[in-house]
Amino acid sequence: MRNTRSIATAGALAALALGATTAFATTASAAPNVTPQGVCGSAYKTVNSVPVGSLGTVYLTYNSSNGRNCVATIRTNPGTAKSMSTYIYVPATDEWADDSGNYTSYAGPAYVYGKGYCVSWGGSISNIYVSVENSNCAALKEVRRTTVR
Repeated sequence: MRNTRSIATAGALAALALGATTAFATTASAAPNVTPQGVCGSAYKTVNSVPVGSLGTVYLTYNSSNGRNCVATIRTNPGTAKSMSTYIYVPATDEWADDSGNYTSYAGPAYVYGKGYCVSWGGSISNIYVSVENSNCAALKEVRRTTVR
């Protein structure tokens, strides 16, 4: 009886370990299907975007129910971790949010309250940096910049 329990316990632990490994493998393989809504939340709608060369795109999203903007930098071809960043800034309120690090598929989310305000936002992948200033407001002209360092 004791051996039967030990074998059953060992089998259960092996199944648990296999299940955990499968769960992590599934998460990693799902990376190519990353969307701005998957990063920021389903209530966030894409309102603007800017390409980061051919490496990916920075997305500006907005949630009309809470007045918050979210920004995420998403790679075109996920893979080996690369230096990535994303940021958003509301000059009128001096609110700022960002995220940076070495990531395999995306940087973010970064959230600010932006209802009724111009926002500046951008991001980077490897050595390509993009920024959009005075975005999504009628009062000022939007300015886009791409820099390769």
